[in-house]
Amino acid sequence: MVSQVEPVPTALAQVDREKIYQWINELSSPETRENALLELSKKRESVPDLAPMLWHSFGTIAALLQEIVNIYPSINPPTLTAHQSNRVCNALALLQCVASHPETRSAFLAAHIPLFLYPFLHTVSKTRPFEYLRLTSLGVIGALVKTDEQEVINFLLTTEIIPLCLRIMESGSELSKTVATFILQKILLDDTGLAYICQTYERFSHVAMILGKMVLQLSKEPSARLLKHVVRCYLRLSDNPRAREALRQCLPDQLKDTTFAQVLKDDTTTKRWLAQLVKNLQEGQVTDPRGIPLPPQ
Repeated sequence: MVSQVEPVPTALAQVDREKIYQWINELSSPETRENALLELSKKRESVPDLAPMLWHSFGTIAALLQEIVNIYPSINPPTLTAHQSNRVCNALALLQCVASHPETRSAFLAAHIPLFLYPFLHTVSKTRPFEYLRLTSLGVIGALVKTDEQEVINFLLTTEIIPLCLRIMESGSELSKTVATFILQKILLDDTGLAYICQTYERFSHVAMILGKMVLQLSKEPSARLLKHVVRCYLRLSDNPRAREALRQCLPDQLKDTTFAQVLKDDTTTKRWLAQLVKNLQEGQVTDPRGIPLPPQ
């Protein structure tokens, strides 16, 4: 019989652990904060319990929020430098870590911390520091919705996240568009989120208009990853009877013909979604003998 020996923590792991504690302490001091942000953001993937350590240590979250608030004056007029952007994005990376951890997520939402990021999502400057800032901020919201928790959707629906995502979907970089569309997709996949967006014609038409513009853009500059999220959004909208009726009139032709056949040739999932979308829109339609759809009686 082989006796099971508990693994002895290596000296390196122990030193690393001590370093983590040291860097967390150094976040509280403005003099040592910048380096501590950089080191902790590098280590966040390899320390599973970093989020609770950050959340429960004295003054840490306040220090991270201070980093965010310090950047506000550089947003308008837009004077954000690459150095400023890198520094605040390291703070955002640590907040993303807190947002995605099951032990800290609820408290993170209850403290309304995502709202501190919304001014960054409002920015429109196309310079690289601003693109990086928007993308990293979207990453925090993306980490929240990835968990498929009802409380996350309920929180986001009380905020302006949908119009903010729609604006980035229309005019952001391809990567930002992809994350923003993923966030919208996750909101739509929740029953409360779908009902919210389809509750008024204004909300639905805004979403449908932006998705339509994206399809047109994608037909000129294809991106399989972005198209996948767009198609999933359309498919989910078609689950709502009123939205389905409206989509029969406004679904872009490019999704009905062979425009994207080449882009999707190896993507069986998106092809299946697209076929299901077209099927959903055809079902329940009344046609006259010539095969022309008639409006429902």
